[in-house]
Amino acid sequence: MAESNQNDKDKFLYPRRPYHGDFTPENLAFNANLQEFVQRVGYITDLETGGKILPEEAYRQIKALWTQLNRSKKELGIGENTPPEAN
Repeated sequence: MAESNQNDKDKFLYPRRPYHGDFTPENLAFNANLQEFVQRVGYITDLETGGKILPEEAYRQIKALWTQLNRSKKELGIGENTPPEAN
């Protein structure tokens, strides 16, 4: 019973959405990283809005998360072999 409650809590706190894009392992991994980024930015902005952290600290944390996401994108090669869009 306690494990079920923990699973429900985890699903509520860390929701995951199904991936609908072009499937590659790299795209799926980046999508998971992107969802984590969005979730964490939401928590940080809630803390800042609620006065629990200073705006400068919120900015520093979000900038660090952005750097991690950008590094992930480069390491996974996302966007490197994207064909040009048709006009």
